[in-house]
Amino acid sequence: MEQQAEITVIFGPNASGKTQYVERLRRQLASDSVRYLAFSDAYGAATDRAYYLQLRWNQHDIDEETPTVGSQLMRAYALTGDDTPERQQLLDHLCQVFNLQPLLDKYVILLSSGELRKFQLIKTLLANPKTLILDNPFIGLDAQAREQLNDLLPQLAESQNIHLYLVVSRRSDIPNYATKVLNIESEGSGITKDSFVPPVCFPPSLKVSSSSSTVIDMHKVSIRYGERTILKDLDWCVKKGEHWAVSGQNGSGKSTLLSLVCADNPQSYACDIALFGHPRGSGESIWEIKQRIGYVSPEMHRSYQRNMPTINVVASGLKDTVGLYVRPNESEKERCLQWMKIFGIDHLAQRSFVTLSSGEQRLALVARAFVKTPELLILDEPLHGLDDNHRERVRNIIELYCNNSENTLIMVSHYEEELPSCVNKRLLLQRH
Repeated sequence: MEQQAEITVIFGPNASGKTQYVERLRRQLASDSVRYLAFSDAYGAATDRAYYLQLRWNQHDIDEETPTVGSQLMRAYALTGDDTPERQQLLDHLCQVFNLQPLLDKYVILLSSGELRKFQLIKTLLANPKTLILDNPFIGLDAQAREQLNDLLPQLAESQNIHLYLVVSRRSDIPNYATKVLNIESEGSGITKDSFVPPVCFPPSLKVSSSSSTVIDMHKVSIRYGERTILKDLDWCVKKGEHWAVSGQNGSGKSTLLSLVCADNPQSYACDIALFGHPRGSGESIWEIKQRIGYVSPEMHRSYQRNMPTINVVASGLKDTVGLYVRPNESEKERCLQWMKIFGIDHLAQRSFVTLSSGEQRLALVARAFVKTPELLILDEPLHGLDDNHRERVRNIIELYCNNSENTLIMVSHYEEELPSCVNKRLLLQRH
């Protein structure tokens, strides 16, 4: 009997057991016609070199062997079936739906996290699976791409006779076309679900606030990689105590912009940029800049794949190291535990980071951004992978943090409802 197309949603809060359920399901369905794709914050299956290139923006290290989107898509196309008019039509349709044609000559390692997710999905769909499990399928996609994916999935399930499984943590991500919803209840082993009680006060900042009233000052900033323009003639001024939302479609330059602020992009020295009142290249070191900044991003998750206690991941924010082993001293450990308690994860301090659920890992990395009580807080998709309860908890903490007139916020999100009410400035980036 031919399998009927179905769309099953596996829904549940963080640490409820969704991952374990999917692992059992995969073992039961083990077959060449089953495909699994997890849209976690780990930056794909990239090598350490690829991660270095992506995060440090060293486009001058790219050589002719570095793969492009087009070459990788054609390789996936050749490996997953015959060259037929039907398959070519499917490839063209997928590239059109996700607006990938302009990216075919772009290096894969220079894709934004949202662009990379579209690319991974197309490669998976080319295999024509009969069962497709998508873990966090909407994570990292802008509103237009989410709408396109929601249009595409039921069409694929019907036309390709695919049984789709969608794994989601937020109730609003359950699509109306789902034929079945499996609610995975928490077994009590994960993050505490009690309502957030505001702390009396946050731990004090570890650095004296800058005397400058201007945190970021950019004039006519342009960034190019080869023939591709990422930012063009951008003027942006951020004053102390302002709370900014930065938005734009996948690939519009949001991550590149933040790399300039965080002193990670070597092109910043060729641009007219001042941070905390100091022009770039005037003598202030990268580490002096980073001391003032707390930062979390989807790409950062990629470097935390070692078996280390979660408290050490949080403590790495005190030293401005990413992915390196940091053993906190007693005073640092106490500070980390204070912040972990605020986010409701202090009971996970000695648990290995790699054994946590994706939601627990996300909260640990957000705590890492806050641990210095920095004067500039940069949150790039901070609520990725969090269930509704913990999204609200983190939003409340951000709101309280911004009550201090000395603290400045820059937040990136593809969901308007995720932005805290304290946001009072907007920057919309356009894709070039």
